[in-house]
Amino acid sequence: MNNGDITIRFENKEDYKEVESLVRESFWNVYKPGCSEHYVIHTLRDDPAFIKELDFVMEKDGRIIGQNVFMKTVIEADDGRIIDVLTMGPICIAPELKRKGYGKILLDYSLEKAAELGYGAVLFEGNIDFYGKSGFDFASRFDIRYHDLHEDADSSFFLCKELISGYLDGISGVYQTPKGYYVSDAEVEEFDKNFPPKKKLKLPGQIFD
Repeated sequence: MNNGDITIRFENKEDYKEVESLVRESFWNVYKPGCSEHYVIHTLRDDPAFIKELDFVMEKDGRIIGQNVFMKTVIEADDGRIIDVLTMGPICIAPELKRKGYGKILLDYSLEKAAELGYGAVLFEGNIDFYGKSGFDFASRFDIRYHDLHEDADSSFFLCKELISGYLDGISGVYQTPKGYYVSDAEVEEFDKNFPPKKKLKLPGQIFD
């Protein structure tokens, strides 16, 4: 895709370090002191559930300013069926270019491509205020529950978008996060040594210690 001053294309191996640095800058001190997302994307690329046909970067003036990836996962339906779905992320835009519309362009493009490949639904953790503009709704409205979450707990972070209308009709069940997203703090710390030092800060609004 080429839209004015931006291009969206597939990520290639030569992009890996630049993308990991971008992800690190975007997520640093956002959800916790430091971040792990740059290591997560590093490991996901070798995961069997990783979808290379949905691994995108966004360029502006020859520089990568955004990225998004998708993983295959499942809903374990209450009737015993296993329902194939996607999850998404990390997705990010360079910090200095956030809230300028680039994120929505990248998101909508990548969702369109996922639909073209025949995938039925995307579920992931995000902010409804942003992702709702691209058609996401609370997963609870599809009767899909987040794994390991108490039934009385706030699940407003758990979002869903059908890529095929009616794909989740008649389905209730539990979504499973792909195991590739779980990384150890020790592995993150070791990987982070490959990047320039950054100070970890405990900030208001962070959801993890």
